[in-house]
Amino acid sequence: MRIIDPWMNADMPEWGEEPWMIAVAERYLGSGRAGLRRLEASELLEAMEANGVERAILDLNLDRPSKHAISVVEAAPERLTLAGRVDPRGMMGAVHKLRSAATDLPLVAAKIVPFMQDLPPTHASHYPVYAACVELELPIQINSGVPGPPLPSACQDPIHLDRVCFDFPDLVVVMAHGADPWWDLAIRLMIKWPNLHLMTSAYRPRYLPDSLLHYMRTRGPDKVMFASDHPLLEIDKCVGDLANLDLPTPILEAYAAGNADRVFFNAAD
Repeated sequence: MRIIDPWMNADMPEWGEEPWMIAVAERYLGSGRAGLRRLEASELLEAMEANGVERAILDLNLDRPSKHAISVVEAAPERLTLAGRVDPRGMMGAVHKLRSAATDLPLVAAKIVPFMQDLPPTHASHYPVYAACVELELPIQINSGVPGPPLPSACQDPIHLDRVCFDFPDLVVVMAHGADPWWDLAIRLMIKWPNLHLMTSAYRPRYLPDSLLHYMRTRGPDKVMFASDHPLLEIDKCVGDLANLDLPTPILEAYAAGNADRVFFNAAD
């Protein structure tokens, strides 16, 4: 079975010694300090190979681009690409960084993590970034659900994306890190908005709710995609869960690779 992972990390130390990140690694995901390590290209590719991961998208902070993460991608450009994480408070500054990265780097997505600014996706500062993504034809990953870090959660309620999808109908939005505990709301929004998707990064597939699996089997076979957040959440644990999901083979294959291939890499259905 093909697997594509749209959220992996090569330079976790780039996040810094943030107390909330340490809390996620040690208390929430259980990976400890090992989950915050920097990965060399050989180590990342070895983990991908061992788990059948065909392609991956690595996180890159566009405010302080990690030379290490870029060098890892350059070591295997046929398998590794980038998602550019922006601080939307920079407004046009964030737009310029996104445009520059789209020109100079193998960028296949933008990324916003609302809890880091404690601003909902409907905040006016985000709108220039959305407009740029539409013009650049870049999908955007936006974290949703209660975050693992001990930081405010209301900004990641999926209901905010209802307005975003209304104001930017051509914007392709991917809810990242699941939508716990608002799974049913996220499903309802995906039914409503054609360009809204969800990926289960930082969430082991074995814990996916029955309502989401039912949606994948029925109305949403093309809407949900696998992801890990490796090494913060180890790829082998996430891949190991796939075989035990109650999903027909075509739906499982779409979840594991097909949907991400279409959304991020423009693969044909």
